[in-house]
Amino acid sequence: MFGYAMVVTLGLCPAGILRAASPEPVKAEHGMVVTAQHLASDVGVEILKKGGNAVDAAVAVGYALAVVYPSAGNIGGGGFMTIRLKDGRTTFLDFRERAPQAATKTMYLDDKGDVVKGLSTAGYLAVGVPGPVMGFEEALTKYGTLERKDLMAPAIRLASEGFVLQQGDQATFENGAKKLAKDAAAAAVFLKPDGKTYAAGETLRQPDLAATLASISEKGPDAFYRGPIGDAIVKASADNGGVLAKQDFENYKVRELEPVKCNYRGYDIVSSPPPSSGGVIICEILNVLEGYPLSYLGYGSADTVHAMIEAMRHAYVDRNTALGDPDFVDNPVEKLLDKAYAQKIRDEIQPYRAGVSQDLMPKGFGESTETTHYSIIDDDGNAVAVTYTLNGSFGAGVMAPGTGILLNNEMDDFTAKPGAPNLYGLVQGEANAIAPGKTPLSSMSPTIISKDGQPFMVIGSPGGARIITITLEAIINVIDHGMNIQEAVDAPRIHHQWLPDKVFMEPYALSPDTRRILAAMGHDIEIDESWTIWGQATGILVGGESLAEIDAGGGARYNGAADSRIEAGAARGY
Repeated sequence: MFGYAMVVTLGLCPAGILRAASPEPVKAEHGMVVTAQHLASDVGVEILKKGGNAVDAAVAVGYALAVVYPSAGNIGGGGFMTIRLKDGRTTFLDFRERAPQAATKTMYLDDKGDVVKGLSTAGYLAVGVPGPVMGFEEALTKYGTLERKDLMAPAIRLASEGFVLQQGDQATFENGAKKLAKDAAAAAVFLKPDGKTYAAGETLRQPDLAATLASISEKGPDAFYRGPIGDAIVKASADNGGVLAKQDFENYKVRELEPVKCNYRGYDIVSSPPPSSGGVIICEILNVLEGYPLSYLGYGSADTVHAMIEAMRHAYVDRNTALGDPDFVDNPVEKLLDKAYAQKIRDEIQPYRAGVSQDLMPKGFGESTETTHYSIIDDDGNAVAVTYTLNGSFGAGVMAPGTGILLNNEMDDFTAKPGAPNLYGLVQGEANAIAPGKTPLSSMSPTIISKDGQPFMVIGSPGGARIITITLEAIINVIDHGMNIQEAVDAPRIHHQWLPDKVFMEPYALSPDTRRILAAMGHDIEIDESWTIWGQATGILVGGESLAEIDAGGGARYNGAADSRIEAGAARGY
């Protein structure tokens, strides 16, 4: 193959202005917390300094983000937590949303069988049963060390006393103002009486949310799932055309599952299993790419990008047609993780010609930017990766009066109709069809990597359907291309998800020469300037800021990076 054009300028600011270079990673010796909101990062480090472990910090950060990052941080949505303990044991907690018992396979279709636009994304009919409160409690009870009240105190303080908005915070509210204005309870919290958003420098207070958090702090999950908080959500749902019931809340349970595991060039990867597609598909793509000398071919070269596109194309077919909630679907995980299966895919990839997605259509075949990820590691080497979400920005745009909780629109992640694209353009199959109590398929990919039995990297990102490729690219940027952790999460990205049969690229991701070569192969390339869809990764590298520094004898113990696309995010260490 040919064409080794390189993109050497890394990092995009949210406005799309090309930056000269990424900043240096944040360095620390005892602990590191990286989140999408600097105040939540401060909370996490505060907990670590008090003697809490990484799980304690993850719980505190999760509640803090519900206050200071309400477009995605939440207790009205759901998520996943990947844990690697200091002794090498790993586990995975699924606290994703569940479909209400009254949900039906055709609930978003009209009498002609067509999808009704907006029904699965806005309002109470779009809401799945939330999981974070139960998820955080499960994590704390099994793997934490501190008391719930101590971990929730910072979030309660931020909600009651308020926090000063920075420019990045204000921009988020500005983007969501129209959605928030449609719901009286949400508008009363986040908008001024004249309908305008609060400006940078002003203080946002959330007394209802403070009271809700205080109740959970005192009484535990029962306050949410069996008490007045859940009752208020159920009533608001019934009053506004939703189908949530008290029994849905009372029956909610967290699942503890075995993580997906694979090995890439000697690095052991632990990530999310179904009902997430993330870990399976990241590993499937990495297994395919392992057969190509990416470091030799070069970052941004036509050879490297062609291999990545084709690996993504094949893996997303499997993601969109074969995977679903393991309580409802027999997921072919063993097959998809098999190195021999990866070889079979490589055998089908033509070196000089783009594949055709339609040719991979299985027989019988008919997520938002507003997810958030945080990465944490403590002094003992316990590592936690958490990705949780409301799905769309500010979720369904509804808030049960008196609760202060924004609710998710996660039902859109189900297959409303096989072959019909969802909010993120994903065309999915019957395995992910709606059913009562079922969890929608996710792309969330909280991932922890180790080498020679020691933690090496903690990584993940929001980004809807692109979460998988964003996380993947950060991994190969470090392992194959030698970038430091900050460069790895800042580097411009590409994405292919089988359907539509199109390569999406971030501005400046590929040079004109590389694009011409790929176009000649038959790739349809489109520049996507919607910066929010390209995610906001947060990562930690252990032992140095890059492989080169690690191989040279090491640098700082912990090296943290908050994606430069995150205006309010921060890596904090001590």
